[in-house]
Amino acid sequence: MTKDKTEYIKNWLFRANEDIAVIASLVNSGAKYYTSSICFHAQQASEKFLKAFLAYHDVDFPRTHDLDFLLLECQKIDKNAFNIDFKSLTDFGVSLRYPDDFYIPDENEALEYGDIAISVKEIVEQLIK
Repeated sequence: MTKDKTEYIKNWLFRANEDIAVIASLVNSGAKYYTSSICFHAQQASEKFLKAFLAYHDVDFPRTHDLDFLLLECQKIDKNAFNIDFKSLTDFGVSLRYPDDFYIPDENEALEYGDIAISVKEIVEQLIK
């Protein structure tokens, strides 16, 4: 692997882990007060981890926040490792950030989405050690 590719993947992982750290901080501060932010960062972390995996495997991907699309691309590489149901997590990347589509998830939903992001982290980091 080239130095540039290694740095590119490291940057995706660094940014994804920043989102995981934000989730942990918000949960520790009282998840019920920050549910939409937890979901946003869960979407962002999941997206970045999936993109890191694709980059590791030299798969080009479009600028997208669509987790289901990215998941399908990852499953083409390893169909058994990525058994994930994102539910509506993609929606928190962009569309639910605007007032017309505003939705505030409850605490349980936010925690569930946070757990999904952590699962994606664990899968990807295990596969691209």
